[in-house]
Amino acid sequence: MLKFLDVTRRLASSSLWSNHAARLLSTEVSSTASTSPNTTVPIPDKLYSRVELQMKGIDPEVMKSYAYFAKTAAEHLDIEVGKHWALRKAVKDRLTLLKSVHIYKKHRVQYEIRNYYRFMHFHKLTGSTLDTFLEYVERNLPEGVALKVTRVELQALPEHLRPGAV
Repeated sequence: MLKFLDVTRRLASSSLWSNHAARLLSTEVSSTASTSPNTTVPIPDKLYSRVELQMKGIDPEVMKSYAYFAKTAAEHLDIEVGKHWALRKAVKDRLTLLKSVHIYKKHRVQYEIRNYYRFMHFHKLTGSTLDTFLEYVERNLPEGVALKVTRVELQALPEHLRPGAV
């Protein structure tokens, strides 16, 4: 991180880059938001009630192994692991094409792609824990497996819906 900041400062001091451009490239993360120069208010961490991982791939054994890896990683981070399951059968996509483009309509070729799905649920996460977990899991994603993440965030009840508000 320090090397990145040094590079951005050097670029900012050069004539090719303006200070504004270097400020946009900086990736410093602040844990407080300032409303005025003298006071700082801490930013609360986001809370998630459930996170669903949907894995899609062409090899069910690779996905089973990866699901075990994700479950073990979640247990090491003290994340509550919910249910995880796989679809019983593969989802098949078939494509039929003519062998010849111009004639011989009855001579065809069929191609089939089988996709397997696996789902995992994780419960009661904070935003920082979720970011760490997803970073680790996504970096170790095997080839031939796609990952889709769905998050369900907990939010405070709006002011106009709270009891006693008129």
